[in-house]
Amino acid sequence: MAPIDLIIFDCDGVLVDSEIIAAKVEAEAFTAWGYEIDWHDFAARFAGMTTENIIQAVADEMDRPVEASLYDDIQAEIDERLANELQIIDGVGAALDRLETPRCICSNSSDERLTMELRKVGLLDRFKPYIFSSKTVGDKEPKPSPSVFTFALSEFGAQGRHAVVIEDSHHGVAGARAAGCRVIGFTGAGHTYPGHAEQLMDAGAETVIAKMSSLPATLAAMAQWDGDL
Repeated sequence: MAPIDLIIFDCDGVLVDSEIIAAKVEAEAFTAWGYEIDWHDFAARFAGMTTENIIQAVADEMDRPVEASLYDDIQAEIDERLANELQIIDGVGAALDRLETPRCICSNSSDERLTMELRKVGLLDRFKPYIFSSKTVGDKEPKPSPSVFTFALSEFGAQGRHAVVIEDSHHGVAGARAAGCRVIGFTGAGHTYPGHAEQLMDAGAETVIAKMSSLPATLAAMAQWDGDL
C-alpha cells in the first residue's frame, strides 16, 4: 500500500490546453528567425521547457546569437493567443470533483501567466493559494530541476513517495522523479505527438492516461501498489 497524501498537477498541457498554442507561436517565430521547425516537432522536442531555455538551446544549435527582442515578442504573442483561445482540458472539472486529496500546481510558467490561465478557465479558486511557479519558489530553477516539487512537498509536509504528479512533458516527469514523487503521464492535450506516451514512460512515469476522466481511478489504483520506488 502507498497512500497518496498530495496530488501535484502541472498546468500547461494538463489542466489547460496551452502547449499547442505556445508550440505554434514559438515554431513560427523560430522558423522566421531561420530555424525551420513545425509545431509538431517543436512540441515533441521542447514541450515543458521555458522559452528562455528553448532560445538558448536553439542558439547553441545554430551557433548564432538570438535577437534580444525574440523572447519578448514570443511572450507577447503567446499571452495574446492564450487570452483569446485558451480552453480547459476536457474532463478536468469532473475529475477534480471526485478528488478529496490535497492538491496543488507546480509549473514552469510565471505566476502572472498561471493566474491568467487558471482564471480564464475557471480553475483559479480550485487551487489557490497552492499554485507554485518554478520561477519564484525554491532555487528558482525550471523543470527538470526538482526544486518546485520539493518546495510543494515541504509546504504540505508530504513525502515524495506519497505524492503523485500529473505531467505531460518528459522534463516535468524527470523533475518529479528527482523529487522522489510518483508520476502519471498525460497525453490528452492538443499538442500530443507520436511516441508521447513512450517518452513519458521512459522518463519515469508509472503509467500514462489520455483522458482526465481516467485520473481518479488511476490514482485509486496507484494507492494500492508501491510502484517502482
